[in-house]
Amino acid sequence: MSKGNSTKITDELYRYMLDHNPPLDAVQRGLVARTYAKFPEVAGMQSAEEQGPLLAFLVRLTGARLIVEVGTFTGFSALSMAQALPADGRLIACDVSEEWTAYGREAWEEAGVADRIELRIAPALETLRAMPAEPHIDMAYVDADKESQISYWEELVPRLRPGGLIVTDNTLYHGTVLDESATGSAAGVRAFNDHVAADPRMDSVLLAISDGLTLSRKR
Repeated sequence: MSKGNSTKITDELYRYMLDHNPPLDAVQRGLVARTYAKFPEVAGMQSAEEQGPLLAFLVRLTGARLIVEVGTFTGFSALSMAQALPADGRLIACDVSEEWTAYGREAWEEAGVADRIELRIAPALETLRAMPAEPHIDMAYVDADKESQISYWEELVPRLRPGGLIVTDNTLYHGTVLDESATGSAAGVRAFNDHVAADPRMDSVLLAISDGLTLSRKR
């Protein structure tokens, strides 16, 4: 095996990367700061700063008009994607917490994209199963409970249009995917990664972005 690249991401190099990516706007930056201030113990659930511009880039690249997000937390990723949608685009955000998503609602209003985001407070599987069964989703972002990832996948793939994209976060799960005796969320991510790699309906790549990011395109 040849790694090909041994670049170590130091704090200084990480800052350099952020400085050469599209910067977060004032609303995005404020939401990130509020999340860390209000929920310091779980703020790590927020998508990494560099993922906001990346998700927006993927929305524009795919020409997405309908996005489904599974796991919204305080709304940073939804905000980033909604800002990249056309004016008549729509994002369905799935979460179970009124408390966390209240911060997202505030930021979406402030950014002028609240009319593009439909927040559904319910277990995500219920929301997904209530959607039309035919292919109609352009893009999905999955960043929720890891033990349910395969179930989310199996609801999303049939509803994804050909050429549509699923982006799944935390697919390296802090390196615990290497542990064959892993349990709980780590075991869920390991099983999900194997499931995705073997799925003939999709072309997928797992990338070492943040905590692991898998991009999957429907054939």
